[in-house]
Amino acid sequence: MPIWYVGSLILIAALTAVTWGTPSAAAALVAAVLLAISVVMSVVLLVPISKRSITWTAESHPDDWREQQQRWDLLHFARVAIIVVAFVLVVAAATML
Repeated sequence: MPIWYVGSLILIAALTAVTWGTPSAAAALVAAVLLAISVVMSVVLLVPISKRSITWTAESHPDDWREQQQRWDLLHFARVAIIVVAFVLVVAAATML
């Protein structure tokens, strides 16, 4: 997944550069910022929970495992929403050319 995130970010940055000075540049720039936020969310918030949950077993798990799983689900939902908004902005920027 990190390869897709970085590749998408590079492509959106290229779209921003190509459209710079046009009305679609703002949409492309906001999309790039949103995608960068989703990458940071993944690395800083979601990956640590995922790494912890890999070690859990039915016999050995923290007392708050459900809360941690719910937090991961909520953060994942927020990340997907951010990515969807970024994609809509990219489509809008590309069609405004």
